[in-house]
Amino acid sequence: MARDRTLLRHRAGVLAAAAAALVLVGTAAAPEALASGRPRGHDVSSYQKRVDWAAARSRGARFVYVKATESTDYRNPYFAQQYTGARKAGLYRGAYHFARPDRSSGARQAAYFVRHGGGWRADGRTLPPALDIEYNPYSKRHKCYGLGRTRMVRWIRSFSNEVRRETGRRPVIYTTTQWWRLCTGNSRAFAKSHALWIARHGTSRPGKLPGGWRYWTFWQFGTRGRLPGDQNLFNGSTARLRTFARGR
Repeated sequence: MARDRTLLRHRAGVLAAAAAALVLVGTAAAPEALASGRPRGHDVSSYQKRVDWAAARSRGARFVYVKATESTDYRNPYFAQQYTGARKAGLYRGAYHFARPDRSSGARQAAYFVRHGGGWRADGRTLPPALDIEYNPYSKRHKCYGLGRTRMVRWIRSFSNEVRRETGRRPVIYTTTQWWRLCTGNSRAFAKSHALWIARHGTSRPGKLPGGWRYWTFWQFGTRGRLPGDQNLFNGSTARLRTFARGR
């Protein structure tokens, strides 16, 4: 995700392919074997600018994640229109933060995120905050942002603890299996308490999950399709999505 800071940036999946021989490619349609009965959604950033939310809903969108922040010095200039517009169109919507572990602490970035759109309320329409943590799009050499595995796990825990302190919810973790193995040592520290948003494109299934997670909550299966931005599925019914939003 997070293509909005510069058009020269590569997607995390592209870097993952170069580093770990995983091919993440765009796809025009959901993997139909798994899509049946599951709510479809998408994620957007300033790259999509002003989204036509009514049109997105008419094409099947039921939820969306909107990029709010990156590090502690970037805010999506289209966030208000995207986040509020999605809610008005009847979508479940949540905000995500693009992690920069090389820039500042997890707690500091979490606080910045919550102040600028990453909050949560139990209104039944707001999804929990999400942490987008993936290959470093600014440096092919420092794929893990210059942090060792132990420090990376501490950084993620620091971010999570601050989000929970401020919102009452643990963040959803967006990542790839390959990045998680490389940069956290396939840590199992978060599987029992954090929902997984797995990224794997161009395949019929999400594949092997990282770090002790037994199931995925969201699956980002492609970079283009019927909805603006990246294409996603929720692993459950619409009723379960509502329950998830409420925090139950």
